[in-house]
Amino acid sequence: MIAQHIDSIRQRIAKSALQAGRRPEDIRLVAVSKTVAAERIRQAFHAGLRVFGENYIQEARDKAQALSDLPIEWHFIGHLQSNKAKYAVRQFSLIHSVDSLRLAAEIDREARKAGKIQPILIQVNVAGEATKSGIDPEALIDLVRSVSALSHVRVAGLMTMPPFSEDPEASRPHFRRLKALADHCAASVPGIDLRELSMGMSGDFEVAVSEGATLVRIGTAIFGERS
Repeated sequence: MIAQHIDSIRQRIAKSALQAGRRPEDIRLVAVSKTVAAERIRQAFHAGLRVFGENYIQEARDKAQALSDLPIEWHFIGHLQSNKAKYAVRQFSLIHSVDSLRLAAEIDREARKAGKIQPILIQVNVAGEATKSGIDPEALIDLVRSVSALSHVRVAGLMTMPPFSEDPEASRPHFRRLKALADHCAASVPGIDLRELSMGMSGDFEVAVSEGATLVRIGTAIFGERS
């Protein structure tokens, strides 16, 4: 069942990409595996998935240990507290949810200790929702400038979560704005490369692909509804 779901999602990603004049291989599928048991992640891996996104540090550590025989690429996609930065740096190849200079500086400190350059995405609250994390779009360029000066962090792109809607098209203006913000930042901050756009989930990923997403975060459409 998981394999069938993955195949269907890949086909839909490819169709959306081609219709938008993009290459399907430029979009990566991040399987959102929070609350999903390690054995089901193993099934998804054997069905062809390689990138898994986790929201909670301890849960992710336990799964990474249980699945240490698999070359999984782990992404952190939840809200990250500064005091958990060292665990995130140790485990995750990409952190999607950096929304302050304080957090970026803590990641930089831990990455320096670990002897690595930590790729991150800046989370942008494009809709200005009080219940969501993310930097205000107006403050984005200043944050990107400040973070890009850190020696052990690399800003690889932007991430957003639009307001929930049953209508996928309702997400389009928010995805379009994130792409415009990335282009504006790239033109305004020398040496910055914001090629990664993490946007789109189970209900709206096709719209996200058509608007430039390079990473789509999909959980329910792969693993089913969470209990």
